Amino acid sequence: MATLPSPLFTNASSAPSMGADASGMGGLTPAFSPLYQQIKGLILQSLQSGEWKPGEAIPSEMDLAARFRVSQGTVRKAIDELSAENLVVRRQGKGTFVATHAEQQVQYRFLKLQPDSGNAQSEGPAERTIIDCKRLRASAELARALSLRSGDPVLQVRRVLAFSGVPTILEDLWLPGTPFKGLTAERLSDYHGPMYALFETEFGVRMVRADETIRAVNPDTEQAELLNVPVTAPLLSVERVAYTYNDTPMELRRGLYRTDTHHYRNALS
Repeated sequence: MATLPSPLFTNASSAPSMGADASGMGGLTPAFSPLYQQIKGLILQSLQSGEWKPGEAIPSEMDLAARFRVSQGTVRKAIDELSAENLVVRRQGKGTFVATHAEQQVQYRFLKLQPDSGNAQSEGPAERTIIDCKRLRASAELARALSLRSGDPVLQVRRVLAFSGVPTILEDLWLPGTPFKGLTAERLSDYHGPMYALFETEFGVRMVRADETIRAVNPDTEQAELLNVPVTAPLLSVERVAYTYNDTPMELRRGLYRTDTHHYRNALS
C-alpha cells in the first residue's frame, strides 16, 4: 500500500475550503498536487478511522466529489488506486465497497504458494490444525518487528495448513497482545474463514500490506515431524510482517513451505 503522503494538509485558513463535510476533519484540505493523491489520503483516513467498515459501501464518486469539492475524475483516479491495492472493491451496478479478507479475490492476496497443478482457488481452502496458542512477553526481536516495547504482551500461534490431507505449511505467528485480547486456540479452530478475515471482523484489525523475506532452509526435527518430511527436505522459509493502516505492524509470521508439490509464485509489475 502506498504510504500516506506527509504533510498532506495545510490549515483551512491558508488554503481553499473543501466544504462542510471537510469540517469533521479539522478543517484540513489538500495542499499539494497531484490532487487525486490527496483525495486518496482523505479516503484512507476515513477507512482507517472506521467510518466505512469492511464490506460496507463507500459514498458514490459523485458524493465524494461534492464532499471534497473536486471533480469526479479526480475521485475516480483515487479510487482506481485504492482498488488496485485491494483496499476497495468495485461491483458492477452496485458501487464501491470496502474490501474484506472474506472476498474471494482478496483472501488469497498474501498466499503466494501455488500448487504445481491448478491454482489456489481450484485447490480449495487449507485444512488447518492449531498446534499451540499462548501468551508471552515480547523479546527484543519481537518488539522491534511489531513496534512494541520489550516485555509487552504478545500472542504466539503455531498451526499447520494441509492440502488434500498433506501437511504443506507450518506457520508461527506473533501478534501484539492488546489488539488481540480474547483470541484463543478455540476461536481460531472454530473459525472456518481466512485468518485475516477473523482479525478483521472480530478484532477490527485489517491487514493492508505485508513485507516478506524468503530463504531456502532445512527443517529441524520438530518441524520435519509436523510437516511429515525428512530433515533433509528443502523448504522455503517465508518471514512476513503484515501492516494495518498507517503502516502499523500487526503480525510477524514465519512459515515453512513444502516445495515438492507446490511453488512460490509472485506477479511483478
